Amino acid sequence: MMKYFSGFSLQGEENFFTDILIDTDMCIAGFSYGAQKALEYAFASKERIDRLILISPAFFQTQKSSFMRAQLKYFEADKKSYTDQFLKNAAYPSSIDLCSYLHLGSKEELGMLLNYVWDQRKIQALLDKGIVIEVFLGSEDKIIDANAALMFFSPLVTTYFVKGAGHLLARRDKT
Repeated sequence: MMKYFSGFSLQGEENFFTDILIDTDMCIAGFSYGAQKALEYAFASKERIDRLILISPAFFQTQKSSFMRAQLKYFEADKKSYTDQFLKNAAYPSSIDLCSYLHLGSKEELGMLLNYVWDQRKIQALLDKGIVIEVFLGSEDKIIDANAALMFFSPLVTTYFVKGAGHLLARRDKT
């Protein structure tokens, strides 16, 4: 069974990605904050891994430190409002209600997510082990700067830029 890492304040959201996930013991996958955890798990692992799937990886290394501090301040001031807005932004441009997937994250997790730096050397080390790495990004992502993430990942690994999709890789609801 595939090892999957959930996004910040979420659990069970892998159901949204069944069309891109590969259910095998040798596949590691993660969404958003979970993509960071998946990469670190794969990097530290001694077990055989064939594929690493990074879905809307939390990519904030191009943001200013003032952005990071503000996010943490807003979260600490009102976790519920921050998380409600986060879930709406994650679902955008769809109107998917993520409340049933809510698993409130901590300030420490948010801090780790915001301050994580994607390391090209770690990615290259995984590629050198023969691990196939795929990154999925949505062009309408309201959580991360998808264009900056695209510029970082695309020279290194297979990167899919899904037009019209947000952080959850969902598109606008048809009306």
